[in-house]
Amino acid sequence: MIELKNINKTFNVGKTKVEALKNINLNVSEGEIFGVIGFSGAGKSTLLRMINLLEKPTSGEVNVKGKNLLTLNERELRNVRKKIGIIFQQFNLLASRNVFDNVAEILRMNHVPKKEIGQKVEELLLLVGLEDKANQYPANLSGGQKQRVGIARALAMDPEILLCDEATSALDPQTTDSILELLLDINKKLGLTIVLITHEMDVIKKTCDRVAVMENGEVIEQGTVIDVFSNPLEATTKSFLRNLYDDTITEDMLVKLRESGHSYILRLAFRGESALDPVLNVISSRYSVITNIVHGSITYLKGTPLGILLVHISGDEANLKQAISYLKDAVYHVDVSLELDERHKEVLAQ
Repeated sequence: MIELKNINKTFNVGKTKVEALKNINLNVSEGEIFGVIGFSGAGKSTLLRMINLLEKPTSGEVNVKGKNLLTLNERELRNVRKKIGIIFQQFNLLASRNVFDNVAEILRMNHVPKKEIGQKVEELLLLVGLEDKANQYPANLSGGQKQRVGIARALAMDPEILLCDEATSALDPQTTDSILELLLDINKKLGLTIVLITHEMDVIKKTCDRVAVMENGEVIEQGTVIDVFSNPLEATTKSFLRNLYDDTITEDMLVKLRESGHSYILRLAFRGESALDPVLNVISSRYSVITNIVHGSITYLKGTPLGILLVHISGDEANLKQAISYLKDAVYHVDVSLELDERHKEVLAQ
């Protein structure tokens, strides 16, 4: 559906050239919710604006449904943009227009017949749960209600792609959840392809199928949400995930664990129903190893449980190898985070 190929973007700030995007390659499949996360200044908003060419790349290709948008003339590009809705962080509503007119304005601009406009706006307000707010003005709406108006407006031209520019960052947690539920509902009912940018990993875990992590204008990591959450590779990704589960080990704890003799710290990721499997009991009884849970948590990714356990495992070297081999088959991902016995350098689970 969307392909960004070798995208670079350079801005001239005075006499200085700023590289906002560096060799970006992304593919977004039809019907999926794709998240882009990064700290402020990472290049997320610039990347999002590439998809509808509100920002043109310095080099590279922007392909939407097989068309390179950079090869289109102005009229062709306008027609493509009609099928790409966008939701803004600050709502961007017209203060002098009521809810109905805020949604209807884009239809009028595209010369939709008046009778069709009334029916369409009613359908959209029902979809976003504002059917009783048609005559209200933005000043009388809550933040969540304003964003629902923004979503209805973005859907007015029956888009195939919906871009969300930090759509929940100005909202409280409860309102954020309601907006995310609405986006999931829209994705399911309308089959929309959704690309959202955020600096909140909680937004990613609740809505997205796949995610890209950005830093300094580059995509440093990407994959399915379950893969990125279970086995983060980059320090920035780990920093974001630390807000959901913190699996760091203090030096004091390391000192105590080293007293156990030959041992390892394992990071185990359990996906789906296996998150509740008693694998530690199995390896303790079957392989005569001693296990202690250092840290544990279960989080839900679009309703699918992902369990993360940090486990200290000690015992005879041969038994440890067998136990870790069993774990590699039994759980979603096993990583030897730290070898506590400096005499043993073999990596057992890579």
